[in-house]
Amino acid sequence: MRPDNDVFLSVGSNLGDRLENCKRGILELTAYGTTFLTGQSPFYLTEPVDYPDQDWFVNAVIRIRTDLEPEALLRAARSVQEAAGRRRDRIRFGPRILDLDILLYGHRMIHRGDLVVPHPRMHERRFVLQPMCDIDPDVMHPVLKKSMQSLLETLGEGNQQVVVCP
Repeated sequence: MRPDNDVFLSVGSNLGDRLENCKRGILELTAYGTTFLTGQSPFYLTEPVDYPDQDWFVNAVIRIRTDLEPEALLRAARSVQEAAGRRRDRIRFGPRILDLDILLYGHRMIHRGDLVVPHPRMHERRFVLQPMCDIDPDVMHPVLKKSMQSLLETLGEGNQQVVVCP
């Protein structure tokens, strides 16, 4: 595997057994190709962002090593989401049984169709930055040229509550 294939993904759910949905999604995603889990944050209960009228999410971030190219990884993530029962979202940022988003794919910057890496809102999301810092706070955002820890600190205290799952 090439060194630029160190990939970070967010995992989330706020429907059904949220924690089990996330765990199963991680297991199924890491069964694709030569994809290996190399890091995982704790699971967090997180306040919804952008569409607050819904249940809190369970979220985590994982780091994988993979031979899958970005588009193939996106297809694999969507397949895992669909297998979990996710259907086309009726409400943007609304409830979902499983959400798998590619946050970083090595140091690559990708903007092809519906694949945008780094994730365009990751630097605004405590539910992404906190778990990323649990894995590696020194990872650099390839566009903003700031570490995840620095990005987390610039969020300050706000309404994005993130609590470690009991």
